[in-house]
Amino acid sequence: MEYRNLGSTGLKVSVVGIGCNNFGRRCDQGTTKSIVDKAIDSGITLFDTADAYGPTGLSEEYLGKALQGRRQETVIASKFGSPMGEGDLMRGASPRYLINAVEASLKRLDTDYLDLYQLHFPDASTPIEETLTALDSLIRQGKVRYIGNSNFSGWQIADAEWTARSGNLNRFVTAQNLYSLLDRRIEREVVPACQRFGLGILPYFPLASGMLTGKYTRGEAPPQGSRLEQWGGRAATALSDRNFEIVENLTAFAEEREHSLLELAFSWLASLPYISSVIAGATSPDQVSANAAAASWKLSAEEQQQVAEISKQ
Repeated sequence: MEYRNLGSTGLKVSVVGIGCNNFGRRCDQGTTKSIVDKAIDSGITLFDTADAYGPTGLSEEYLGKALQGRRQETVIASKFGSPMGEGDLMRGASPRYLINAVEASLKRLDTDYLDLYQLHFPDASTPIEETLTALDSLIRQGKVRYIGNSNFSGWQIADAEWTARSGNLNRFVTAQNLYSLLDRRIEREVVPACQRFGLGILPYFPLASGMLTGKYTRGEAPPQGSRLEQWGGRAATALSDRNFEIVENLTAFAEEREHSLLELAFSWLASLPYISSVIAGATSPDQVSANAAAASWKLSAEEQQQVAEISKQ
């Protein structure tokens, strides 16, 4: 397993991370424990969860129990801001809400601190200065080590950076955004902003909800129980002819080099210098093993460029 700095910080994380959104939803406590143990034994250190996963806290609770006795071997990242109940007081990035939210997450995870605490979505109703000031206080109290954003645009990353610098506050060190060979939109503004300010990018859905595993077939309905099958009519965009064309060309590229499409999806992202860790979910220990090994293919500069051309959108 390769390890990298989390953005411009000194914290090391595994280049492959585990997304914990399936814990409590598709994985019971026993399965969660087996996934976590397999991940740690495979060299994975980063576990990414959120208070809203599970749903409503169950992912954090399951992860906390699974990590008993192994907390010091891991880096725990969680998120706040998504709805945790009815009404405006049960969501967002206001100091009142996030201070309560972190205490609840720490309790569910059965830990004294979070290595990375991320704002799940931008909150237009709360000034970013208020949010950063509250997060800064959590770092000073030792409850949080680093902070990050998720689903921010390029200008929002720049605005938060300027606000933190001008207010002498701790700054965001990571950005977690949707990013895969089938969705490269963040390259337009988010990637340049992160490179300029030293944020590490944590891609989520790197396998494009299974499209980059070969799970889906052109002209056929998604397999029962798959993510895109659960999406219903919303899956039509992902299952487009253009996406299938890209998948087929990427598959051919990988197979010519005796690799799988899964390995290409991970390794291409891992080859990018601004990526800190590739976040992917798992519902079994076997998936963990496959994901952990997938990023070991070291693409040459020429191969990186060829893949970028195939997936150009």
